[in-house]
Amino acid sequence: MSNLMFYSTNGSPERVDFREALLSGQAPDMGLYMPEEIPRIGTEEIVRFSKMRYPEIAYRVVGPYIGDLIPKEDLVSILEDAYNFDVPIERVFDRAHIMRLDRGPTCSFKDFAARLMGRLVQYFLEREGRSVIILTATSGDTGSAVAHAFYGLSNVQVVVLYPRDEVTERQRKQMTTLGGNVHALAVDGKFDDCQALVKRAFADPELRDLNLSSANSINVGRLLPQAVYYFYAYSRISEGEEIVISVPSGNFGNLMGGLIAMRMGLPVRRFVVATNENDEFPVFMRTGIYKPIRPSRNCISNAMNVGHPSNLARVFALYGGWLDEKGEVRREPDLDAMRRDMFAVSVSDDETRKTIKEVYERYRVLLEPHGAVGWAGLMRYFEEVERWEPTVSLETADPAKFPEEIIRVLGVTPPLPRAMAELDSLEEHIKEISGSYESLKSYLRGLR
Repeated sequence: MSNLMFYSTNGSPERVDFREALLSGQAPDMGLYMPEEIPRIGTEEIVRFSKMRYPEIAYRVVGPYIGDLIPKEDLVSILEDAYNFDVPIERVFDRAHIMRLDRGPTCSFKDFAARLMGRLVQYFLEREGRSVIILTATSGDTGSAVAHAFYGLSNVQVVVLYPRDEVTERQRKQMTTLGGNVHALAVDGKFDDCQALVKRAFADPELRDLNLSSANSINVGRLLPQAVYYFYAYSRISEGEEIVISVPSGNFGNLMGGLIAMRMGLPVRRFVVATNENDEFPVFMRTGIYKPIRPSRNCISNAMNVGHPSNLARVFALYGGWLDEKGEVRREPDLDAMRRDMFAVSVSDDETRKTIKEVYERYRVLLEPHGAVGWAGLMRYFEEVERWEPTVSLETADPAKFPEEIIRVLGVTPPLPRAMAELDSLEEHIKEISGSYESLKSYLRGLR
């Protein structure tokens, strides 16, 4: 069986298999890896997903991209180990639902991608006798999910860059209390600054001997697992109809996973792309003009404070366009097709708070700021486009990660999951660096 190959969104003629794309993280030309073809899953098989557990669905969605690089029995075992937690879907009203992606070990949707990616990386490294430095940037939840996924592995060092002043205390502590092979770097800057530092390090020929790899959603090994929960949601709420899905969007890996699921055959009527006040994509969808927001705007849905989402390069590529790593449109995508598939809206902080309050008081459903952005976007779709059912909106983190905002809006303290209850008693390990590239380069060199 020939394995599916991956290409760079920046146009390099090189093609690599899944293993190479996973371990290298980013293409040498600073593009992102994309599958040359997207495997299709037939409608009859998708219908049968309603009888399957999450790991079984994951095998059918992710397996075709891995091919024969991992034997079936090994991949099945990896998936069973990665997905050993619940994925609740709550009915809010009629056939409108919330899918809670917050029941993993770090109480964030990032667990779905990071846990599988960590196990896949470990699988290949152990068989090759290699070691890597995982270098990643986070605006909130990616860092903790990645850190926990790789914590304690002898052949991996994890370096997480986060904007010092733009993560919540609990988000920070989930990264900084591990120690060991996990290195949390507080950067004097924005998430986009952290992301730019990571991309520059990957392109630096003087660091090639460090075997750098990425665990951001720029890594296709983090991206592809995010397609799975869209199939899972469909299997639980649809009786064969198309569904509308609302996706709170920051770096756009979550949305890209959904678009891949759609291309694989998932019957999606429309994606609601809900951003916070970092509205570069809604503006593009409305005007056809893409302009990154620099610096990004600081909103209460902090994990979505991204002024130039990395995964837009993949979104553009999926629709025939080319967006380079600097945010310059080198080839226009098919905007009409994008508008048919996606409805993009920007949600203000005031609207986010109002949504948290209304949904709790009316339905007794507790949302955190990111999930509230998604729900507000769905309600806007109902008002401005159509009232469609069934629908699902993604809740991407546990409300307990944002207690100050929940208390401020509702006067209610969100229940604290056991996974987070012990954080306050643990020692933090933080290294502060400036926003300069040399400060990061010097730190990485010190890990050798």
